[in-house]
Amino acid sequence: MGVPAAKPALIFTYGTLKQGFSNHALLQDMMATGDATFLGCCRTRRTLPLVCGPYRVPFLLNLPGRGDRVSGEIYAVSAAALARMDELEGVTRGHYERLPIEIEERPEEAVEAYYAHGSYAEALWRRSGEEGYSCYTEKVAKGYVKRKDRPQHITFLDQIRLFISSDTSSSPKSAEPALI
Repeated sequence: MGVPAAKPALIFTYGTLKQGFSNHALLQDMMATGDATFLGCCRTRRTLPLVCGPYRVPFLLNLPGRGDRVSGEIYAVSAAALARMDELEGVTRGHYERLPIEIEERPEEAVEAYYAHGSYAEALWRRSGEEGYSCYTEKVAKGYVKRKDRPQHITFLDQIRLFISSDTSSSPKSAEPALI
């Protein structure tokens, strides 16, 4: 008798992992190997802030009742795919944390999403002028800098901290810190 395959995890993507964005290649690779399946477009059941941090990186904030209902995509992923996604999202480095989320189209199913780490989520919301987006679009992503093109001498967590502490005298949605 074989061991039954583990039930795939359901992951809500809202930013660069979505179709047409820079990190979607990871999901395409996983779909090619049978480790991920696209299940469709969806929207959060509750309002949550979706903001951009340094380099126009999108962050979903675990601050229910603020922001908008966020549009995204849902994928069923294997345990191996989930580990790859956790690595991309820097879960062990404190960049993001994978937590439950309620999706309008799948109200009874356990779905998870990558949220900005709780250690800086509230500060990121304030830094964003307490304004967010309902969808990470090409227009919102304009100015996004791929990981390989960002400064390598400073950690991403430090880049987030610099972004949060930078001057917001210009428009909060477009302000970027000077990172050297």
